Amino acid sequence: MFCLADVCKALEITHVTDVKKRLKKDGVGTAEVIDSIGRTQRATFVNEGNLYKTIFQSRKESAEKFTDWVTSEVLPSIRKNGGYIAGQENMSDDELMAKALMVAQNKIAERDKQIERMKPKEIFADAVSASHTSILVGDMAKLLKQNGVDIGQKRLFEWLRENGYLIKRKGSDWNMPTQKSMEMGLFDIKESTVNNPDGSVRINRTTKVTGKGQQYFINKFLR
Repeated sequence: MFCLADVCKALEITHVTDVKKRLKKDGVGTAEVIDSIGRTQRATFVNEGNLYKTIFQSRKESAEKFTDWVTSEVLPSIRKNGGYIAGQENMSDDELMAKALMVAQNKIAERDKQIERMKPKEIFADAVSASHTSILVGDMAKLLKQNGVDIGQKRLFEWLRENGYLIKRKGSDWNMPTQKSMEMGLFDIKESTVNNPDGSVRINRTTKVTGKGQQYFINKFLR
C-alpha cells in the first residue's frame, strides 16, 4: 500500500481529495501514521492499481520519473523483501539493516505509547466489561493483584470502607454496600439461609462485586 498524500506530493498534485474520489474504493484504506512532530494522524493508503490511476492523473514530467522509480525499485523490493526503505539501493547491508532496525524500533515505541495511553477498560475489556458474574471482594483483590496492584482482601475491604463504598459502622450492616455504591450498580448482596442448631434460621448476607463494579475498580486502581 502507498500513502496517497506522499504520492500526490511526488507528482505535484495539490488536490488529494479530488484524486481520492476518482479511485476504486476497494483499493483505498486508512491507517495511523506518526507525523514529523510525533502526533498520530490518519492517512489514506492506496493499492498498486490505484497508484497507477493516481500517476495517470498527473501531466507533470515528474510523473514519468516517479513511475520509473516505482516500477524499477519500489515494487520489486516489496515483492522480494516485503518492504522498501528509501535510498536502500545505495546502502550497504549493514546500513540497510540498521535503517530497518530503526524503523522497527520506532514502530515498537509507538505501539508501546499506544498501550500506555490505553485505559484499563480497553486493556481488560474482554475479561471484565462483558462479565455478568458477580465475584467476592476477595476475588476482586486477586484480580487486581494479578494486574500489578499490591493489595489483598483485608486491605481492599479497608479501602472500600474508607472511600465510602462499604459501610464501616460496626453492626449487622458492616461491610455491606453503601446506598451510593448500590445506586452506581457496583455491588450485589447475596442472601443465604443458615439453619442454627436450635432450629432457628439465620440470614447471611454477602457483598459481591458486579461486572460493572469490577470494571469500575480496575479503572480506579490502574489509571
